[in-house]
Amino acid sequence: MFAAVVLVALVLVALTIPLWTPYDPIGLAGRRLQPPSAAHWLGTDALGRDVLVRTLFGARYSLPIAAVVLVVAVGIGVTLGALAGFLGGIVDNVLMRLADITLAFPPVLLAMAIAASLGPGLVNTALALIIVWWPIYARLMRAQVLNVKKLDHVDAAIVGGVTPARLLTHHIMPLCWSPIFVNMTMDVGQVILLAAGLSFIGLGAQPPTPEWGQMIAEGASNFYCWWIALGPGMAIFLVSLSSNFLGDGLRDVADPRTRQGG
Repeated sequence: MFAAVVLVALVLVALTIPLWTPYDPIGLAGRRLQPPSAAHWLGTDALGRDVLVRTLFGARYSLPIAAVVLVVAVGIGVTLGALAGFLGGIVDNVLMRLADITLAFPPVLLAMAIAASLGPGLVNTALALIIVWWPIYARLMRAQVLNVKKLDHVDAAIVGGVTPARLLTHHIMPLCWSPIFVNMTMDVGQVILLAAGLSFIGLGAQPPTPEWGQMIAEGASNFYCWWIALGPGMAIFLVSLSSNFLGDGLRDVADPRTRQGG
């Protein structure tokens, strides 16, 4: 519940911050490289911009990237994984070998290679992360479909004359979504972390965008001004920790056997 409250609070901040923030995230707010003070709680950066305001505005970029990447990757992966598990044969072999080829590369290196080939920018970062993430959900959905296909109610539906399309969408897939949702929740932090990593090395968001990874890169260039990277670093840490706690809690709800004493 605490993790859910934290994530909801960040979403609300991202939606409402233009209404109440005292400074422009890309405008001058004070003297450059000013340490934390009452006027600027996390100080200012090398251009005199308020670090706290930029950190809060960063949620408007990092959270939507995670949402878009996961929704699209899950849509592609679930569709292909369900078809592979349900149809089997050559369809299964082709789709799973394609997934295996993608998973054979380390996610960070593959995302870097794709983003570098497409060019820097948030859109290309999202495309690179979608390519990295869809095979995970394809394999997960395929495994779920193969397990559900063995259940008695599926055999009963086949005997009853249900069409293959209806069998898959109404009798098999509804029982496969629980681990998908749990995995999506736990992947929010991972997507944000990898997107921030791409921005840190110059392949993601570009200045003056207040994206967390790009802000940490600015802090690295002013190493002794520790407060510049503190805000975005703590934001990434908080989102990653909260998403993992929330995913773990959802897993316990979906599978009571994982609870203590179960």
